[in-house]
Amino acid sequence: MTRRTLPSVAVHAVLVAGALVTLTPLLWMVSASFMATGEANSFPPRLLPRVFTFQHYADLFVRLKLARYFLNSTVVAVTGTLVSLLVNSMAGYAFAKLRFRGRERVFRTLLAAIVIPAQVGMLPLFLLLKAMGLVNTTVGVIIPFMAGVFGIFMIRQYALSIPDDLLDAARVDGAGEFRIFWTIVLPVIRPIMVTLAVFVFLSAWNEFMWPLIVLSDEAKYTLPVALASLSGEHVLDTELMMAGSVLTVLPVIILFIALQRAYIRGVMMGSMKG
Repeated sequence: MTRRTLPSVAVHAVLVAGALVTLTPLLWMVSASFMATGEANSFPPRLLPRVFTFQHYADLFVRLKLARYFLNSTVVAVTGTLVSLLVNSMAGYAFAKLRFRGRERVFRTLLAAIVIPAQVGMLPLFLLLKAMGLVNTTVGVIIPFMAGVFGIFMIRQYALSIPDDLLDAARVDGAGEFRIFWTIVLPVIRPIMVTLAVFVFLSAWNEFMWPLIVLSDEAKYTLPVALASLSGEHVLDTELMMAGSVLTVLPVIILFIALQRAYIRGVMMGSMKG
């Protein structure tokens, strides 16, 4: 082995070790979800079940009606993502290419809001939703994901790369601003929109605190809230909790794997254009 290959081998060894450390809890979570009741609590911990069983998954959907919570999370995440893409793309394009009074001042004010923790805004937002009658509703859960300063910033930085001459030529040909946005701008910013969609979907799907605050009706719970409530009722049933955790993380893993290339491309192109 030459001196040149030693650093490469060392780097790959560290990366493999880091990957194993990261993946081990996830792999054990999947393995424990197929164990018989009580087997996951044995000492020393078992890595594989003695006999594979799907009983815990059946209990989640039949006895505990997790399908309802799964549907609630899907509605919140999908609706929030779609509305967020529309609102953030329009706002980002406006801050990047449309000229209006106070544009830079408003944008700097929005950027300043990034440093404010999201938890600080939960109380005033809750009071606003209460005044509007949206507490304990699915719409109330979705509203925080409909627009975000970070999403507007991402779209704006990417849209700055669109040539002004292209937009001016479309205006000269008689195209309106909405048509320009729909036929010219959206196809150009598609990579960064895929990246934003993954961000928003993951945030909405995994969000725990906000649905817990807004929702009081158990039938409207999202998956993270429902899983936390189940842990109180079935605190000793570790295998049941692991099965619920697998069902919670599985959709986001599938989504990320499916959109991995577009996601990375959008991040890389956005960093170069920004």
